[in-house]
Amino acid sequence: MSTNLKTVEDGQDDGTSFAHPKSITVRRTGTPLVPDRSRVLVRPFWLTSEQRCVNLCARVMSLSEGEIRDLLDQIMAEFSGRHQQMRDLLKARFEQVQNFLLTNQKLSEARKMVIGAYFTHEYSLEAAALFNPSIVPHPDQSNLPEGALRFIVSFRATGEGHISSVTFRTGVVDADRNVTINTPTRFLTEPRQIPSASYDKALFERKLYELGLTSQFSRRVLDGLGSSFTLRDLRKKTDAMLQSVRALDPESETVARGMLLLAQSNYEVQFAPESRVSERVIFPTSPSQSNGIEDARFVLFRNDDGTRVYYATYTAFDGKVTLPQFLETSDFLHFKFITLNGPAVKNKGMALFPRKIGENYAMLSRQDNENIYVMYSENLHFWYAPELVLKPTFPWEFVQLGNCGSPIETEAGWLVLSHGVGPMRKYCIGAFLLDKEDPTRVIGRLRAPLLKPTEHEREGYVPNVVYTCGALAHGRDLILPYAMSDYATNFALLSIDEIIAAME
Repeated sequence: MSTNLKTVEDGQDDGTSFAHPKSITVRRTGTPLVPDRSRVLVRPFWLTSEQRCVNLCARVMSLSEGEIRDLLDQIMAEFSGRHQQMRDLLKARFEQVQNFLLTNQKLSEARKMVIGAYFTHEYSLEAAALFNPSIVPHPDQSNLPEGALRFIVSFRATGEGHISSVTFRTGVVDADRNVTINTPTRFLTEPRQIPSASYDKALFERKLYELGLTSQFSRRVLDGLGSSFTLRDLRKKTDAMLQSVRALDPESETVARGMLLLAQSNYEVQFAPESRVSERVIFPTSPSQSNGIEDARFVLFRNDDGTRVYYATYTAFDGKVTLPQFLETSDFLHFKFITLNGPAVKNKGMALFPRKIGENYAMLSRQDNENIYVMYSENLHFWYAPELVLKPTFPWEFVQLGNCGSPIETEAGWLVLSHGVGPMRKYCIGAFLLDKEDPTRVIGRLRAPLLKPTEHEREGYVPNVVYTCGALAHGRDLILPYAMSDYATNFALLSIDEIIAAME
């Protein structure tokens, strides 16, 4: 099944003082994508203490086999239709908690699954919101009619506890600019974390230096590792080294924790090949992400040799600190999580250019919560020396500016969508143009917003907001998914030529 998102045209001038001198026609889709609370993910359920876990296991062990079978039948009748491979999920969960058992006796498969069920719960991924979308071409463009483009949209999905994760939808825009979104299944799946993922020692050492964790202890640990190593290798070496130096070097434990935290924040995951894109969920895993993976800005990056790879900058949030981080994938099945380092890695909203500028990578950023910057680097992992390129200038953006995704290359220059915050904390989407060879030079800018919340878009979790994490060029058209008041997502279609023509 799929949903054809019909569009309606609306003019840009709605009687406010922010009207464009030249007309930009906005075609909004009339059917927004709203959060679906029925799409639930199986997650580990942890009690507040080890003793409570032991007590729970003991209670389940007190049940007879007949009671266990009846209880399992009840669990499967109620939940097996909501999840794929439910029995395997419960058995896998049992393996994670079996150490809380007070006995080594052999257990029936039914009892194992029941114990697993007591340590499992459902998490409604989109219970609160489905917003802040980013759109890129799908890796598979086969079997499409002429002039059509298949795409993937990523979303920030927010559920219980306001924990944010990344979820996906697929769709097609045809030659007539009709947008169709494929209906997702009700199932959700998390990827398998790859524990044997290796770390490059030279790169790891440089990241330690940037974090201020270079010490005699860290050097001794790294000296005992090969040119590449795994998290298990690092943990084993730090534990062994701590045994010998803890008393002589009180700072060693702090450095060891920092080294392990860095390694845990750089990891890889793999989804099952048979899973559909819309079933895949990137849920917070590392300590730096514990309270959310927010606002992923995906871009299809073209390497110098012509190969392509998808990158996404995102904000990792641990409940106190926000950190810009990086995702890499070539197929939306296998993902690498990468920490970003350097003094310019701060604040929210970093967005990578889709190719190098000269010999360097280029990135948009917002260093000071207010202005837009451009910075360059020879290495994707490290960022320094941002250059200021745009300040709040017009009334609708006086509070702050920020980017709305990676720049889009056009013949006229780099087209960048921005967000501006004005009176009553109203968020609007604007646009400006950067020179193709020197992106620190602004060559065009819209005086008025490109998109602002309509009356039916202003109500939501955060009122009076339209926001996007990335648009997509399709021919001369701009496909713009955007969030409505941090709750749901809509699509708009605009002419790139009209946008550029309206710039000053």
